[in-house]
Amino acid sequence: MASPFRDGILEGKVAFVAGGTSGINLGIATRFAELGARVAVLGRNPEKAASAAAGIGRGAIGLTADVRDYGAIRAAMEEVRSRLGPMDIVVSGAAGNFLAPVLGMSANAFRTVVDIDLNGTFNVFRGCHDLLNLPGASLIAITAGQAVNALQLQAHACAAKAGINQLVRVLALEWGPDVRVNGISPGPIAGTEGMARLAPDPQTRQKHFDRIAMKRWGEIGEVAECAVFLCSDAARYVTGTIIDCDGGSQVGDATQRSIEKGLS
Repeated sequence: MASPFRDGILEGKVAFVAGGTSGINLGIATRFAELGARVAVLGRNPEKAASAAAGIGRGAIGLTADVRDYGAIRAAMEEVRSRLGPMDIVVSGAAGNFLAPVLGMSANAFRTVVDIDLNGTFNVFRGCHDLLNLPGASLIAITAGQAVNALQLQAHACAAKAGINQLVRVLALEWGPDVRVNGISPGPIAGTEGMARLAPDPQTRQKHFDRIAMKRWGEIGEVAECAVFLCSDAARYVTGTIIDCDGGSQVGDATQRSIEKGLS
């Protein structure tokens, strides 16, 4: 995929990516490194963290912590500052999800997703502030369309992602102008664990395709390019914004709901 960004655009920048050992977040971390950033990825599994860092190359480091544990996250980011320097870019992308109706979901199951997604994002962003390279740092939260579009079997994810969107906006207000805080809301992205769970069979995948304006799933690299934009000087006047990198899937979902409502 051709990139609009020149090589070295992130030269000298330090980037920390929570949840960066797999999927979309690993793609973002890899792209940052390709464009010159010094990268640290964090995940819960030490082997995956080491493997991700080795795969990224370019001096990337892999760290282990649970985003639900503020103390552990803070310690990991202090290590990043010690080894790589003040952070210019922080991405919070750790997430958990599964399909379940409210009456088939325990309170603990609901709390687990909120803890990972919403509380984890709070922990990453709250913990990094005094370790940032200021002014000019950029924070990016990975959210989802469930934040604004209610979906059956997704009460936990809808609640958590809606909270992330509002956290982004509040932090943009409180931390501007020194720190820009934005979010990316990916649509269905091929090759991710999330889509493997949410669309495990051809029939479900076709339903997704039918509702997407672009008539295809996105690529991890397309989300990564969006992240590069948000932390580049091209977005220096962008903060408090959630960018939908979804091929028009939310537009298609809204249209379909209107049709179904009209037919009911």
